[in-house]
Amino acid sequence: MAKHRIYTTSFASVYPLYVAKAEKKGRTKAEVDQVISWLTGYGQTELEAQLEQGTDFETFFAKAPKINPSRTLITGVVCGVRVEDVKEPTMREIRYLDKLIDELAKGKAMDRILRKSAS
Repeated sequence: MAKHRIYTTSFASVYPLYVAKAEKKGRTKAEVDQVISWLTGYGQTELEAQLEQGTDFETFFAKAPKINPSRTLITGVVCGVRVEDVKEPTMREIRYLDKLIDELAKGKAMDRILRKSAS
């Protein structure tokens, strides 16, 4: 079975869309970066390096410094698919990120987005 094309898509090409979605709803780029850092463990400098290098999604998640173990607390539907039901590991990580960006854009409190009360 062929890989989904999102795996070879540059993270840098989608990142501005995440930021635009958040900013459209009154959130900030810094909050998007905070969500990404929480999920992946990338610091600001490392994240910017990944963006500059044009790293694809598969590599972005494969080389993430520290995937957050609390990410399994992320549940819900993204694009009609329950994130907790996604079997393929890389696609599940992408869906987790999509869900976090959705929650940010919907105005949820950062503590809830980062699952602080549950962890």
